[in-house]
Amino acid sequence: MGSGFRALTERSGLYFPCGVGTHRVRASVSKLAFLEAPPSRGTHIPVTSIAAESKFVELVRGWLVSLPHDLKIAFDAMDDENLPRPVREVAAGVIAYVVSPNDGVSDRHDAVASYADDVVLLRIALQKALGPGQDEQSFRDRFPELFDGLDESLTLCKSIMGELMTWLESKVPTLPTIEYKGKKITKYLDDDEAREQLFEDGLVFRTDYPVDEKTITDKLKKATTITDVMRRRQAEEARAKGVKARA
Repeated sequence: MGSGFRALTERSGLYFPCGVGTHRVRASVSKLAFLEAPPSRGTHIPVTSIAAESKFVELVRGWLVSLPHDLKIAFDAMDDENLPRPVREVAAGVIAYVVSPNDGVSDRHDAVASYADDVVLLRIALQKALGPGQDEQSFRDRFPELFDGLDESLTLCKSIMGELMTWLESKVPTLPTIEYKGKKITKYLDDDEAREQLFEDGLVFRTDYPVDEKTITDKLKKATTITDVMRRRQAEEARAKGVKARA
């Protein structure tokens, strides 16, 4: 073996003299493996474990089934005069987002995954709106089925959804400013007739909601089923904003 080659291999840690076992090679391979870049699917799509994705799917499945009940909790927040006004406005805004007939997109025929953004946003909105005040904590305590462990659940969602979670989080500050059926959200807090109409629309939504334990059984098994629908929803929303801006 030439001295030049030997010097090169010694510097790289791959050369070992006669009589020495393969442990030097194993150490070198281990070193090279350590230097390899970690697997990646791109900067905007998080790398997740199968276990985390499975837990995420089960979480969202449960939230989809409980949406009618959770919507009622949002109505309770909207109508609770002990809560700060901004909290009630966010609650009214997320109600309008969920029940709005304009909320549907081209994939709305998918009666399960197409409501995923609704169930996640509802939780993000209430969690962000409710502060540390005593009345706000009392409200959380009334509904442990929604608020217990919510921080951890939303962290799991973010690990799977990535920028889609950021997209939903960005909606929360705009919820009190949206219009529903030609009225500003504040109208539904201050006007009895408008509030009654929103309650009626919520009742219709809950009655017609097509997801339950039976319908969800074999329709939602992969995280990508949820995230793909959300991405289409996000894209359609962006296109609609573009058209409105050009009008």
